[in-house]
Amino acid sequence: MENQYNYYTTDQNMNTGNYGGGGEPGKEPQKKRGKGAARWAKVVCAGLVFGVVASAAFQTSNIVAGKVLGTTQTTNKTAKTTTTSNAKLTTSTNSSIGTANVTEVTKNAMPSIVSITNMSVQEVQNFFGGTQKQESESAGSGIIIGQNDSELLIATNNHVVEGSSTLTVTFIDGKSVKADIKGTDSDKDLAVVAVPLSEIKDSTMDKIAVATLGNSDQTQVGDQVIAIGNALGYGQSVTTGIVSAKDRTMDGYDGKLLQTDAAINPGNSGGALLNANGEVIGINSAKIATETVEGIGYAIPVSDVSDLITNLMNQKTKTKVAESEKGYIGIKGVDVTADSAQMYNMPTGVYVSEVISGGGAEKAGITKGAVITGIEGTSVDGMDALQEQLQYYKAGEKVKITIQTQNKNGEYEKKDVEVTLGKQSE
Repeated sequence: MENQYNYYTTDQNMNTGNYGGGGEPGKEPQKKRGKGAARWAKVVCAGLVFGVVASAAFQTSNIVAGKVLGTTQTTNKTAKTTTTSNAKLTTSTNSSIGTANVTEVTKNAMPSIVSITNMSVQEVQNFFGGTQKQESESAGSGIIIGQNDSELLIATNNHVVEGSSTLTVTFIDGKSVKADIKGTDSDKDLAVVAVPLSEIKDSTMDKIAVATLGNSDQTQVGDQVIAIGNALGYGQSVTTGIVSAKDRTMDGYDGKLLQTDAAINPGNSGGALLNANGEVIGINSAKIATETVEGIGYAIPVSDVSDLITNLMNQKTKTKVAESEKGYIGIKGVDVTADSAQMYNMPTGVYVSEVISGGGAEKAGITKGAVITGIEGTSVDGMDALQEQLQYYKAGEKVKITIQTQNKNGEYEKKDVEVTLGKQSE
């Protein structure tokens, strides 16, 4: 079966582009090849279901590794799991797992699960071989994981929210509210979005709940599980099954996976995999999609990512700046894909092929040959991810850039540098 991914790709492992703004103003970086896409030929994303909102038809990327945090709350009131300054996850202390009453688990879990709609602008190929920009809509799922003094916090997949021009969250009562990105991690395909509490009606607050996370380390093969998510974009639906296997590995994802035979369909990305107690133990991910295989889905064990989620939910909420105010690092870069990283023994990220004279990177001491792997605590696996993050910072702002450079032994060492962003003409 042919590759089911719908990436805009090139045939290169490393794609060049300009993140500095100083070399070739206005030049658009090439689209990134899907990470590990060649080895994912028989895997499709279980996360997003796309719809066209412009005149021409198109297809966008379906990435593996859906992430979420499911939920379970026996009350219909939102459980506050925060301190004054920092939000915290709600976790279970119950170690015994029985047989699920699916109806009861579903009733308790649904209030903490949301639908997420991503309106984005994609660059697609037209009939004449050129490219044009086109507005598109995609749908995924998310889980309410906490709140701080001013925001309700929702976990989902990075690929559910990436490239967004507008994000909308729809709650169990059908009410929709605009959301902003709190933090993302492209390596783990994880994101947290925030909805202002001031925008949520009291009637909605009375009906929603905060997710309770279980201990995925205690999960055993054969345990009953329940998956909930926005399948096909039609709204929340429920499927059931068992844990088929643990500690599965898959090319293109850095970590171990739970395997389940619960149906995981397009639109489920960001949805929850619950145990018999209604606790979230997995983040619904991908499914094998061939003519000969069915009943194989994957989920990210929540115990493996709980610390990361806590970090993301306490980051500063991101809002995009005007294009004219956007800041630039001052480098030209090349994608270091997973395949390239393995071949050249390098970290994934953006290889600095040129440092723009007088730019922020040069002043901060970044040199040619460094690999940019993060910005303000958010990991980046290539130029598209870096460009995505730079949309939230103005020229003149100081940002923490994580780079890795080779030492005398040829090994890469990580360090953070502070870069004052410049304007595109600089």
